[in-house]
Amino acid sequence: MNALADKKCAPCEGGTQPMTGQVVADQLSELSNHWENANDKKLVGEFNFDNYYQTQAFVNAVAYIAHREDHHPDITFGYNSCQIELTTHAIGGLSENDFISAAKIDRLID
Repeated sequence: MNALADKKCAPCEGGTQPMTGQVVADQLSELSNHWENANDKKLVGEFNFDNYYQTQAFVNAVAYIAHREDHHPDITFGYNSCQIELTTHAIGGLSENDFISAAKIDRLID
């Protein structure tokens, strides 16, 4: 889908400046339309499925990506929907890691 999904998340230390403005907009344009920018603080993804089995399989796959990338989203899900929030807590906003993780999650729904 895009080059972001081929990257690996890197540890992010405090003191790094979070992404804002046009940088966030440019990165967001590389993702599917499931993702929205929430005040340059986090990415919010909304995903819908036909049933609980598909939703749970997706959540499990997202958890695996989070484990592999060592970058952990907040995940809320129900019978046929899932919401994912990505942010880099160490810097209080968005980093490239959030966009890498989102791009890898997008690959699950291609």
